[in-house]
Amino acid sequence: MCLKSIPLGAAPTLVLETDMKALQDRWYSASGASVPKRIEMVNDSCSADTAYRLACAGTALFWQGDFQQARQLLQALTRRVSRTSTVKSSSLAMPQAFHAYRMAQAQRSRILSMLLLQVEGDYRINLRRAPDVRDALRSAWGEARGQARVLSLRELLGVVSAYEWQRKGIAVKALSEGGFFIHPRYGVFAPVRSEYLDLIATATLPSVDLAFDVGTGTGVIAALLLMRGVKNVIATDSSEVALQCAKDNLQRLDLSSRAQFQMTDVFPQGQANLIVCNPPWLPGKATSLLEQAIYDPDSRMLRTFLSGVAAHLSLGGEAWLVVSDLAEHLQLRSREQLLQWIEAGGLQVLGREDIRPSHAKVQDRTDALHAARTQEVTSLWRLGVRAA
Repeated sequence: MCLKSIPLGAAPTLVLETDMKALQDRWYSASGASVPKRIEMVNDSCSADTAYRLACAGTALFWQGDFQQARQLLQALTRRVSRTSTVKSSSLAMPQAFHAYRMAQAQRSRILSMLLLQVEGDYRINLRRAPDVRDALRSAWGEARGQARVLSLRELLGVVSAYEWQRKGIAVKALSEGGFFIHPRYGVFAPVRSEYLDLIATATLPSVDLAFDVGTGTGVIAALLLMRGVKNVIATDSSEVALQCAKDNLQRLDLSSRAQFQMTDVFPQGQANLIVCNPPWLPGKATSLLEQAIYDPDSRMLRTFLSGVAAHLSLGGEAWLVVSDLAEHLQLRSREQLLQWIEAGGLQVLGREDIRPSHAKVQDRTDALHAARTQEVTSLWRLGVRAA
């Protein structure tokens, strides 16, 4: 059974003062989750059923036992959440089925984030059989500064997993079978879906002296454009981590001499022959760093791009909007809305290239959004300034 509940101020492992503020000083959540209101100290004797009951009730579990046992407990919690949180969407119409799915995902994330541990100020974990995660944490958080942090085991494992992707890289085969590798960083969305890159790699490319890659992320689109013959690229992003990631990737590919990197919400100053944007595809609130590349509240970035891109296009230039129509099948946004935003931005459609996705979720009939995913099409919209 679990160790008995004890007040936060009396938790000896935290080495804190007796008030909640001390815990807040050490609390860490990249997604901005608040400090749990209840914490129970637990160890290897805590059963998965008891842990699941406590987590569902909103009690965080501060782990004091063997690290590998904690990982096994998290896996057991994941199995229990999966059994109980499956959305029966067959009786729900869109967009209600989507909102139910998002609620279930949020509940799943909340429960699985209730298993906590402490990382010491030198990035060591003082638990039995704990791995050495110092390199991963330095990559994600910067150099250790002597301040211990309390965080969820799930988030820690996400940092470690991201570091492995950063070390090994992800193969991008959009231009050739051999392709090239992109090395994402923690908090930067990885290019694991290939169809939008295939569109950029094969679309008819006009003569381009300068292109803007808006919302560059890992820099994969900037790399593709330069490899296809674009002379120079300015890559923008609102995230410093993303810009550092993009810069690192283009240096690895020996392309950085033809690229500039600017931190801005959308556009850099000036005009370009080609402006490419792959905005978040779904209207909605992001609940994590990675979800910011998927969910965009009220389609804000998409609308900002379409309303402002004409002013940044050189005479005869093109804007390439790469976006999925999944939002339309989820009834979160209509095709008519998209066309209205294009027209309101003083733009006209010059052409469109379509491709169907081939990722695993398309084949997963247990996925709550399977029906919508089977209809999804990803498009590259070629847009130009509408004649006055």
